[in-house]
Amino acid sequence: MAEQTVAWLVGRTVAELGAARVFGVVGSGNFEFTNALRAHGVPFVATRHEAGAATMADAFARMSERLAVVSTHQGCGLTNALTGISEAAKSRTPLLVLTADTPGAAVLGNFRIDQDAAVRAVGAVPERVHSAASAATDTVRACRTAVHERRTVVLSVPLDVQAQYVEQTTAKGFAELKQPHAVRPDPASVAELAELIAGARRPVFVAGRGARGARDQLRSLGHAAGALLATSAVATGLFHDDPWSLGISGGFASPLAAELISGADVIVGWGCALNMWTMRHGKLIAADTRVAQVDVDAAALGAHRPVDVGVLGDVALTAADVHTELVARGPARTGYREPRVRTRIAERAAWRHEPYTEFGQDRHIDPRTLSIRLDDLLPAERIVAVDSGNFMGYPSAYLTVPDQYGFCFTQAFQSIGLGLATAIGAALARPDRLPVAALGDGGFHMSIAELETVVRLGLPMLIVVYNDAAFGAEVHHFGQDADLETVRFPDTDIASIARGFGCAGVTVREPADLDAVRGWLDNPGHMPLVVDAKIANDGGSWWLAEAFH
Repeated sequence: MAEQTVAWLVGRTVAELGAARVFGVVGSGNFEFTNALRAHGVPFVATRHEAGAATMADAFARMSERLAVVSTHQGCGLTNALTGISEAAKSRTPLLVLTADTPGAAVLGNFRIDQDAAVRAVGAVPERVHSAASAATDTVRACRTAVHERRTVVLSVPLDVQAQYVEQTTAKGFAELKQPHAVRPDPASVAELAELIAGARRPVFVAGRGARGARDQLRSLGHAAGALLATSAVATGLFHDDPWSLGISGGFASPLAAELISGADVIVGWGCALNMWTMRHGKLIAADTRVAQVDVDAAALGAHRPVDVGVLGDVALTAADVHTELVARGPARTGYREPRVRTRIAERAAWRHEPYTEFGQDRHIDPRTLSIRLDDLLPAERIVAVDSGNFMGYPSAYLTVPDQYGFCFTQAFQSIGLGLATAIGAALARPDRLPVAALGDGGFHMSIAELETVVRLGLPMLIVVYNDAAFGAEVHHFGQDADLETVRFPDTDIASIARGFGCAGVTVREPADLDAVRGWLDNPGHMPLVVDAKIANDGGSWWLAEAFH
C-alpha cells in the first residue's frame, strides 16, 4: 500500500470529514497539510493576517452551518490568530484550527511555546496529533469534538510527526460527524414550562443563536401563548417580518422594546444566555418577573442569572412540545398580544421610527441619518457584519436584515478590528447576498490588511466606516474633562486609502453624498466600495451608557 506523510494524511482526513473551506496564512510549518486540504477539494482563502483567518472562518461557520478550518504556522502563526480563536471559542462556534507545532526535541526553538496552554487559556479545546500511528484517530477526534460539542478545537501537528510516513487510509465519512439527533426535553420539564407560560399575562420570548433553527416553532408557540418576540443581537433577523417582533433585546433595544420587555411577567430565553448585554444588566427583568431558559447545554442554564425553570433540550423540539401541551389546555391566549400593543409595535418598535434632532455639526453626518439612508438604499437581500466601537449600535439597530443569516456579530470577546474579516467570511458563506461591513475608523485601520483580501477575492462588498477620528467609546466613557489625546487621532482620507487598495472610495459628509452609493449599487459585480462617513459627535451612544453601566 502506498505511503503518505502524516501532514498529508491530516489534511486529507479533514477534507474527507467534510471541511467546507480553509482560511489561513501559509508558512513552512503548515504548508503541506494546507496543500493536502486543497488537493482534496477544500477551497483555500489566503488572508493577510492569522487573526483575519480565524475570524473569517468563524463567520463562515456561523453563516453556513458548515465546518470551517483555520491553518496556521507554529508559534507566532498561532498567537497571531488567538484573538479570532478567542472570539470563536466564547461563541461556541464549531471550528477546527490546524496548526503546526515545534518538534518535541526543539526545546530552545524560536517558535516554541506551550501551544496547548495558550489554546486552553482562551477557552478553546487543545488537541494534538501524537504519532504516525494515531494521526488519523487524533484528527477524527478533533473534528468530532468541534462538530458534536460545538467547540473551537485547535489541533497541533508537530513538525517531526508531520514528516513521518504512514499507509494511506480513508476517513469513514462526514456522516459520522454530523450533529447528533436533537435532544428532546424531559416531559416533566415541558409540563413545568408550559405551566409557567400558561399562567403568564405578559410573556416575552427572547431567542438567541441557539434558536436560529426554531423560528417556525417559536412563532407557533408565541401565538398560542400570546407572547411578544425578541432576539439577542447574534440572532437578529429571526423574527424580522413578524408583527409581534420587538427586534433586539438589550443595549440595542428601542425604547418601546425595552419598555415592553421590562413589563413582562414571564421571560423565556430560548437558546439565549440572558447575559448582562441581552438583559441590560438585569434592568429588563422586573423584580417579580419569572424567568425560564431552554438550552442544549446544561451548564448554560442559570449561568448568568437565576432562572425559575430550566429546560435541557433542543429549542425547536422544546417549543413544539410546549406548544402541544398548551393547545391541549385550550384555545390560544391573548397574553401580551393586545391590539393596542400591536399598533405600538408597528409604529415604534424599530429605531428608525424614533424621532430625533440632528446632531448639528458642520460637514459631519448624523450616524442615525447615515444608517437610515443606507437601509433605504441597500437591497433587501443583504448580509451585515458589524465591528465593535461606539458606533456599533447604529448599523445593528437601523440596518434591517432578511433573516437570522443576514447579520453576523462577532462580539463575544468585544475586540475591535474583527468586523472586516467577519464580513469576508460571511460573504463567502452567503454569496447570494450583498455583503455590508460596518466598521469604526479604529477597527478599519486595525484590519486594513484584509482590504486587499476583499479586492483579491472579487467580493462586491460595501464597507461603511463610521469615522469619528477616535476610539469613540473611550472618548465618551472618560468624558471631555479627561486627557483624551491617547484616543483621538488625525482625520485620515479613508476613501483615498481604499482606492490605493483597488476599491472605489467615497467621502460622505451629508446625505446627498450617498448618491455615490446609489450609483455603485446600480452596477453590481464591480469593485468593492469604501464609504468614509465623517460622523457627527453623538456625545456617547445610548448603548454605550448601558455597556458602561
